[in-house]
Amino acid sequence: MLDRRSLLASLAATPFAPEAAPRRLFADDFRQSLDQWVVEAEKPAVVTARDGVLDIVTPAGLTAWFKPELVGPIAIAYQAMAVSEGGPYDRVSDLNAFWMAREVGGGSPLDHPRSGAFADYDTLETYYVGQGGNGNTSTRFRRYVGRPGDRPLLPRHDHAAADEMLTPNRWTTVRLVADGSRIEYWSDGRRLFDLDDAAPYRRGWFGFRTTQSHLRLRNFAVFRLGR
Repeated sequence: MLDRRSLLASLAATPFAPEAAPRRLFADDFRQSLDQWVVEAEKPAVVTARDGVLDIVTPAGLTAWFKPELVGPIAIAYQAMAVSEGGPYDRVSDLNAFWMAREVGGGSPLDHPRSGAFADYDTLETYYVGQGGNGNTSTRFRRYVGRPGDRPLLPRHDHAAADEMLTPNRWTTVRLVADGSRIEYWSDGRRLFDLDDAAPYRRGWFGFRTTQSHLRLRNFAVFRLGR
């Protein structure tokens, strides 16, 4: 679990709404093992957890699912770095995430293993953000509806601003919110996406997602939001 210093750093770097009183539900300090995660990789990848960092080096699509089911209202917080150190997959691209993900009908994606290829996840009901996708040229939010080949994308959720992309070798603080109809994605204290969802996904699973990249992650925690 996170020590007190890491927890306070995570909270300080991740602003919550003034009316919310966050309570930690889950955490991983990445100092023990990958026991809390299930990795689906399209091609052989190297995923390690040590010294407080989850390190992912992958030549193709990869999703790392957090095992516990998450029930809203929640916020998911972590810090991430797109590594550029000359490695073969140091592409600076695709800091992505699924949250509140479930099979159509409510089942767990962990009960239906996938290959790691991006198209395999079309059949989920989930929220998804791809920050710095397509070689760090796009940042997009989608609400998946569980139909193959259908990844709805609203024009206002398709961003190309340079200041919403990834900066190599710099830690970025990410916060995902699922608070009833209020769905949000924050990056370094800035809200990049919000959705007032008339039929919100209130429970499901979280997964880190990337492709052909080298990412590092730390200070992962899930908080209950209160009023």
